[in-house]
Amino acid sequence: MPKPAQYRSGSLIYFQGDPADKIYILQTGKISLVYQDIETGIDVKDPVQPGEFFGVKSALGRYPREENAVALSDTTVMIFTVPEFEAVAMANSRIIMKMLKVFSNQMRRVHKQVSKVMAREEQPPADGLFNVGEFYLKNKRFTHARHVFGRYLTFYPSGKNAIQASKNLEIAEDALSRYGDGKGPGVSLSKSAPAPAPAADYSAAPAQVSQKDIEKVTKMYYDSVSLVSQGKYQEAFMSFKAIVDIDANPEWTAKASFEIGRCMFLLNKYEDSIKYYTNMLTKFPKHPELRETMFIMGQCNEKIGRKEQAIAFYKKIISMGGDDATIEKVRRALSALGA
Repeated sequence: MPKPAQYRSGSLIYFQGDPADKIYILQTGKISLVYQDIETGIDVKDPVQPGEFFGVKSALGRYPREENAVALSDTTVMIFTVPEFEAVAMANSRIIMKMLKVFSNQMRRVHKQVSKVMAREEQPPADGLFNVGEFYLKNKRFTHARHVFGRYLTFYPSGKNAIQASKNLEIAEDALSRYGDGKGPGVSLSKSAPAPAPAADYSAAPAQVSQKDIEKVTKMYYDSVSLVSQGKYQEAFMSFKAIVDIDANPEWTAKASFEIGRCMFLLNKYEDSIKYYTNMLTKFPKHPELRETMFIMGQCNEKIGRKEQAIAFYKKIISMGGDDATIEKVRRALSALGA
């Protein structure tokens, strides 16, 4: 039987990317469905009126939520499982007609947006994703920028904008930690912009190390990232190792330590990568790349046929939470393993 549920004003009923196994009908209150415009990347808010249903497409289609559902006031909804909703819909043609009307309006809106995008000069998906990230960064929406540049580096690690995306990701993370979303000074996106200031937790360098040495290591780090993007994993491995040996700045040492294990993975040295990361996490249990390290360890276990160990790593990452890009990536890995 459908179950009633109440949500306080400001509550999130479900997140974009969540598994979709429930359908909702708004009884009282106000709800907004928030998603990104495919043309501009700006958040769009669709209101839900009492008596209307939401969450239908993703639940019936068995794919993750495409939007956030936010309660704008104290709200009461009825929650249906998919079989319950299908039974009610089949017995009530008015519900089917409402569904068709809603879907028609949504498809008309999507078609209009796609037409605008297609009318422009066609650009590769990687470029579009990078441009959306820069749009958010320019507008000080640092959480969104961090998410988008993280996705870019996940899906296009060797893309032509990979180095700049890495720099922009650092800028977004630093600005978010220093000022918060929508605050702080303007952000320069010059392609020759210097590396962002280190985050607070890793900014202190040993007293005997000069600023010149730190700048040298910073350049070494980005040069090493460039080697990875070119597929020169062995050279990158040696360069990252040199950064760790120099140990001029805790931030770059931590980042280079992570990249050493990733280079081992890219060189198909799966056992070595697992051993290296195990030692790294023993020394630095709160490493800033903890979730990504665990993901690569899961990937290594997959490559050498240890399915159960891989699943254990992936489930642990999900239990820890984190950014949407990482969680989405982990869920795909679990799905591919049938877990």
